Amino acid sequence: MERPSVLRWFGYAVGVRLPERFNDWALHDATSKHWRARYVLQRSVGILPLCAVWLLLPGSIWLRLSLVLMAALVAYFYSCAYMEESVEHRLGRQGFPHNTGRRIRAEAAEAKNAEVTARYLARYRTSPEG
Repeated sequence: MERPSVLRWFGYAVGVRLPERFNDWALHDATSKHWRARYVLQRSVGILPLCAVWLLLPGSIWLRLSLVLMAALVAYFYSCAYMEESVEHRLGRQGFPHNTGRRIRAEAAEAKNAEVTARYLARYRTSPEG
């Protein structure tokens, strides 16, 4: 799987479509075990520069810090509230069918749950004779 360069990754984080050769990486980015953390990190690329600019505004430091804190909280709240939709939209922009990420994540969760259930049954469910 080919990973994008740092510059391409920054573009991807702010919404630029990656070339087709990075489709495997984009799918992994949206369906890996830590896809939520990756998403929040990518949203930070857009949020943190704005916060830095707001710190440069005139006024008391407490006023500027409270502005930055409130703006960052609102931005992260809405980013996280629409996380799945945003990731699906990004995959669609890369050329994947609608709900590809949801389907792959659901299949992975189902496989993991089946494994956990099997271990539980093997450990705690014994025959009535035993």
